[in-house]
Amino acid sequence: MERCVCFALLRYRGLIYYKIINKIGEGTFSEVVKAQSLKDGKYYACKTMKQSLSSDKESGTLSLICELMEMNIYEFIRGRQQPLPESKIRHYMYQLCKSLDHMHSNGIFHRDVKPENILIKHDVLKLGDFGSCRSLHSKPPHTEYISTRWYRAPECLLTDGYYTHKMDMWSVGCVFYEIISLSPLFPGSNELDQVTKIHDVLGTPDNSLLQKFPQSRAMRFDFPLRKGSGISQLIPNCSAPSLSLLYQMLTYDPEERIGARAALQHIFFRELRLAERRADSLRRAIVTVEGGESSGTPNSVDHLRRMARQGRRQHNIKHVAEPLIRRNAPHVELPKLNVVVPAPQITYPVSTVPVLTITHRGSLPAITSKKCHSRLAKPRDESHCSAFKTYYMPPLDRKPGGY
Repeated sequence: MERCVCFALLRYRGLIYYKIINKIGEGTFSEVVKAQSLKDGKYYACKTMKQSLSSDKESGTLSLICELMEMNIYEFIRGRQQPLPESKIRHYMYQLCKSLDHMHSNGIFHRDVKPENILIKHDVLKLGDFGSCRSLHSKPPHTEYISTRWYRAPECLLTDGYYTHKMDMWSVGCVFYEIISLSPLFPGSNELDQVTKIHDVLGTPDNSLLQKFPQSRAMRFDFPLRKGSGISQLIPNCSAPSLSLLYQMLTYDPEERIGARAALQHIFFRELRLAERRADSLRRAIVTVEGGESSGTPNSVDHLRRMARQGRRQHNIKHVAEPLIRRNAPHVELPKLNVVVPAPQITYPVSTVPVLTITHRGSLPAITSKKCHSRLAKPRDESHCSAFKTYYMPPLDRKPGGY
């Protein structure tokens, strides 16, 4: 642990030394410490594998230099007395579902989603620890005792490795509940106790569903019938949208369990989806019609991009983005957003009817409403003095037989 080899070894063509500050955490296969680079003085997370590697030329351990995050979700909610605001829970869960959607769409599922592997920094959430990842195209049976027991899906407990990527969504549901209630949902002491705790809350699954699972060698399916208390009884103050998403994540049947992409479209995340659309509109406003970026100064353009990422659509594009584009790219025509379009001017046909000229000077009573004044109050006189004004009276259409 005296020195670590950075991932950028080939890039720098040499070793980069790090100073070990303190130990952050330890897992089954690795140990994580906080390290300071002697090159740039910045702090990083150094993850060193416990298993030694050897080759013909040299031997040693593999260390990975990663971004140093503030804490994980478990550390964030540990010892907390008051529940988190629903807006913050929604923000975290949206990012977690996005990370899994990205992984699943690229043919990988995580297999070890738990609060300790979910890192946060400045309210930015990142899913870590990919040591248990597996390809979606690999055929079962997979490793049986995968994932941490409390977050292990029923198909992982009841079969000998016959599960799919939907196991990740069950784990996400368990994390979702834990962030809401600040306590784990199914803290089983062993595999059988884990199944029992799931049945105590969700009830015993139907025999038709159990027949879909290949019979496990270690566990029989003759479970005693239980109705289940229900998740809503455990978190009575949970909102209806979050409870709906929670039930869809914690569905026994993996085929009916909601996926990561479908979860992002749930009504629980509606506000965040709208904020993303508004941010995309602002981002498109700083892009030229040809598809290239505007040639503005880096600081000002980056400021707009940061505004777009944060969803700060309340900044009026007319007063913020349009002057920037005009100053740096005069040939670009910015779309007019949130601008009141004036009513079209009506042009009357030219006529020979003489123009009526009215001259007025003096005070004119202001037009008031009875709701704004009492009976004893008089309308406020406003001084009104204007130059000669010309009012045009359009000609009347002559009808047969007179006007």
